[in-house]
Amino acid sequence: MTERAIGPVAAAWSALAALPRPTLADLFAGDEGGDDRLARLCATLDLPGGPVRFDWSKTHLDPAHLAQFEQLADSAGFAERRRALFAGEPVNASEGRAAEHMAQRGVGAEASVEAAAMLHARMHMLVEAIHGGALGEVRHLIHIGIGGSALGPALAIDALAGDNPLVDVHVVSNIDGVALEQAFAACDPQTTMIAVASKTFTTIETMTNAASALDWLGQNGVGDPYGRVVALTAAPDKALEWGVDETRILPFAESVGGRYSLWSSIGFPVALATGWEEFADLLDGAAAMDRHFLEADGAANLPLRAAFADQLYARLRGCQTRAVFAYDQRLALFPAYLQQLEMESNGKRVTTSGEPVSGPTAPITWGGVGTDAQHAVFQLLHQGTVLAPVDFIAAIQPGDTLDPAHHRILLSNCFAQGAALMAGKAADDPARAYPGDRPSATILMEELNAATLGALIAFHEHRTFANAVLMEINPFDQFGVELGKQIAGEIERGGVRFDASTEALLAAAGIGA
Repeated sequence: MTERAIGPVAAAWSALAALPRPTLADLFAGDEGGDDRLARLCATLDLPGGPVRFDWSKTHLDPAHLAQFEQLADSAGFAERRRALFAGEPVNASEGRAAEHMAQRGVGAEASVEAAAMLHARMHMLVEAIHGGALGEVRHLIHIGIGGSALGPALAIDALAGDNPLVDVHVVSNIDGVALEQAFAACDPQTTMIAVASKTFTTIETMTNAASALDWLGQNGVGDPYGRVVALTAAPDKALEWGVDETRILPFAESVGGRYSLWSSIGFPVALATGWEEFADLLDGAAAMDRHFLEADGAANLPLRAAFADQLYARLRGCQTRAVFAYDQRLALFPAYLQQLEMESNGKRVTTSGEPVSGPTAPITWGGVGTDAQHAVFQLLHQGTVLAPVDFIAAIQPGDTLDPAHHRILLSNCFAQGAALMAGKAADDPARAYPGDRPSATILMEELNAATLGALIAFHEHRTFANAVLMEINPFDQFGVELGKQIAGEIERGGVRFDASTEALLAAAGIGA
């Protein structure tokens, strides 16, 4: 047996695997009707945008699991890795980088926080100048990016901008020209600016789309297309070389990863659409969650507690997926945002020391919007043969001004689904029986606003990091996305032979002939 197999982390996992597996019904019955369970696994944080309730009581976490998971976190060095993260130390060992997205929110190493504040001030000035008409009439922005450079802004704008944004923003990420043409059709080129968001300013999809956007401006009577471009990048020299004026280059730190970059100048379109105060509130809400994650210990640390449940299902019960359902139309993009955050961060197969991971890592994140999803996928969740833990996300205050019945029915359905997954229902007809004992967690905001959205996103960032620590992996690199891009480049350059299937596909599409 290897040293790794008998180390403290492996011993903690073995102890967890040996624990009894009570049902949810037993857990609630054994805790004086559930009151003790709620006290242990349901907590409310008072955040800048209002209280947010985190209810993990409908998971199979019990006192024995919580205690043993805390032992696992200690064995995995959670406290030290958290300290290093906030101190700006190189926690991304494979690339020798820090991960300082928290500094963008004002929490972290003092020098990094100060540098982020200066860059935010620069962005603030440009946003105010555009809103004030200093760059002429600007009614539209086409924001071009991919991955974290697009998903974060799209989510925040969708959630916060409403029907009357200060500037109409269209986020384009796909290299498919249809996506860009749809944005063109919705914008007047005479009143449109282009934001090019790329950490390296070399991403082929982004730069190809940006070149086409410049052509569109020029072909539609804009005399100086480059004068309409704002660059959001950690490589300002490359943006300057590409042709962007220095006054419209908004840099961000190299230590801010793409999928964690919403808080940096990548958030420019959010501030442009909603106003600077809303963007500042987004940062404040995230910072409040940062402080909770930094200061709370053990199971009282809510992102860490969520990671305990994640590991219980993925590692100990073999669940290969985790479902997320937002019962709020404004959060329709949230599952897609989490897909990148969680699967690109933790979809790894080796530990930080390069050894094979001894168990499953990130499950597949998927989801949708309630109540639509109830009529599409909940059949599988209730009666299917796979077990998938579910997160529900909702807000008490409605985002609409219609008859209150709309929101009452929405929330009733959200809470009913969690109750039904847990309780199940017996029936003489097997086709009408529900097995129950299916786990869920609920995040319930008093109100969805910029601050609570910031806290919600930061909660999941820290949950992702906590999961990575428990699995002993590095959540901040993403080498897995490179190979396909390299091969695509080889296809573009030509002269390389591939397998028979790929060669036939290329021939059928008339590529490389």
